[in-house]
Amino acid sequence: MERGELVPLEVVLDLIREAMLAALPTSKGFLIDGYPREREQGILFEKNIAPVSLVLFFDASEKTLVDRLLGRAKTSGRVDDNEETIKKRLVTFNTHTDQVIQQYTEKVKKINAEREVEEIFSEVTSYLDPIVA
Repeated sequence: MERGELVPLEVVLDLIREAMLAALPTSKGFLIDGYPREREQGILFEKNIAPVSLVLFFDASEKTLVDRLLGRAKTSGRVDDNEETIKKRLVTFNTHTDQVIQQYTEKVKKINAEREVEEIFSEVTSYLDPIVA
C-alpha cells in the first residue's frame, strides 16, 4: 500500500471473508468499499464468498480525487496519503477499472461524485434501500 500497489488478492479475500462471517449474525448485507479493484478479485469473490448484487462506481475527476485524498491525509495518519502515492494508486486504479466495470456491466450504477454530499448520498440510498429492505 505504501508504494501505491495492490495488496495481494488472497490476503484481501481472506480479510473480507473473515469480516463478513463475523458480522453475518447482525447484518442486512454488506457494502464493500473499493472492492473489487481488479477483475480477478471479483471472480474469486463470487466463486468463494457470494454473488455481487450491485456495484457503485463513484465517478470523479483525477483532480477531485487527489484533492479529497490530500484532505483526508490531514487527519488520517495513513502513510499512503501523500500526493506521490495517491497518483500511483490512481494509475493502478485506472489500469484495472474498465475491466471491473465490464465484468459487472448490468450491476454497475455510475454515480457523479462531483456533486454535493447530500445529492450523492440520496442517489446511493436509492440504489441500496431496495436491496436491504
